[in-house]
Amino acid sequence: MTGERLGGRFARLWTASTLSALGSGTATVAAPLYVASITDDPLVVSAGAAVSWLPWLLFALPGGVLADRLDRRRLMVLIDWVRVGALAALAVAMLVDRAGIALLYAVLFVVNTGEVVFRTAAQAVLPAVVPRSMLERANGWLGGGTQVMQNMIAGPVGGFLFVLAASLPFALNAGTYALSAVLVGLLAGTYRAGPAPQERRSVRAEVAEGFRWLWGQRLLRTMTVLIGLLNVTLTAAVAVLVLLATERLGLGSVGYGALFTCMAVGGVLGSVVGDRLIAAITPTWTVRTGLLVEAGLHLALAASRSAVVVGFALFAFGAHSALWNIVVNSLRQRLTPPALMGRVGSTTLFVAAGGNCVGALLGGVVAARFGITAPYWVGFVVAVAVVAATWRVFDRATVAAAYAQPAPQEPAPVA
Repeated sequence: MTGERLGGRFARLWTASTLSALGSGTATVAAPLYVASITDDPLVVSAGAAVSWLPWLLFALPGGVLADRLDRRRLMVLIDWVRVGALAALAVAMLVDRAGIALLYAVLFVVNTGEVVFRTAAQAVLPAVVPRSMLERANGWLGGGTQVMQNMIAGPVGGFLFVLAASLPFALNAGTYALSAVLVGLLAGTYRAGPAPQERRSVRAEVAEGFRWLWGQRLLRTMTVLIGLLNVTLTAAVAVLVLLATERLGLGSVGYGALFTCMAVGGVLGSVVGDRLIAAITPTWTVRTGLLVEAGLHLALAASRSAVVVGFALFAFGAHSALWNIVVNSLRQRLTPPALMGRVGSTTLFVAAGGNCVGALLGGVVAARFGITAPYWVGFVVAVAVVAATWRVFDRATVAAAYAQPAPQEPAPVA
């Protein structure tokens, strides 16, 4: 279906992305299981979280520079093969009982660093793969495939494979990255941002150039700041959701998992129908409604003792999150000059990761000091303030004008 509607090149890119999501999802499930089978030290176990988010803070901005300097397709293929080698080595070490937590975390750090650069390059490649008018549909399909694989399929598959053999989830991940490398390698043409500059500038100067351009775009600047701010409140909420589910809603482990399933189902639905829904209600009202949903989620988590109400709020949030990502990614891809696509995209990823890190730290601190519902009340107040402060920024005329801007000159792939 994707191949018929969006072209063969997109079909390859979508398949590569979806397979990678399955593999990385199974490894994400298996990694803490492996650590827990060796130690119950909370510090060692929690170090896995740092391995997950540190690469986004350390390498997102340099990764954007790489994506703008090099042929993006070749960069993606190279990263995939590096990840294949690292994961294959880990799987073999596990088979011969020579692995350990240090090796696991080192490999995951390499893999996650690769993901930072790969995702930046992939977002920059998309406008050259599909027509500009179909960016919303393409982003929806990419998001939907990732949601299904990571949030619905990878969990059971990763757990099942780990029971059979600890090495299997990581071997599967290596295999999916190998398939991704082959599929991305089959994309016809070259995907450079433009001709190489005569004089190479420093990484800092190139990062600053991308930041200055983004800061000068009122709509994209506002969206980027909101992503960081709302990620703080969302991650703070999720960090203590298990306590809310068990202590306030009276749910067990199955019920707690069902809450995330509600959010995942909403995300898949939002991704699949996203382009049509956005066209029907306009990007302006997609964003505005999403901000109201954000406030409603925090209010439901703070005030309700009903698992049904909370589950519905998480479902609505999952759909909003998918739609928001489609609008933000598509708008950024429409407006950003090709030569800056990697750096502008990586700046957004860096801000998002920073918000996640701050939220993860604050959630537990606020809940411990002021009570289990305190992070949700804080999130509600912040969301209401965001709605009041940005409602006029996302007026129909402003957003329509952004969509009507002529496309930045994109160099066609060279056969």
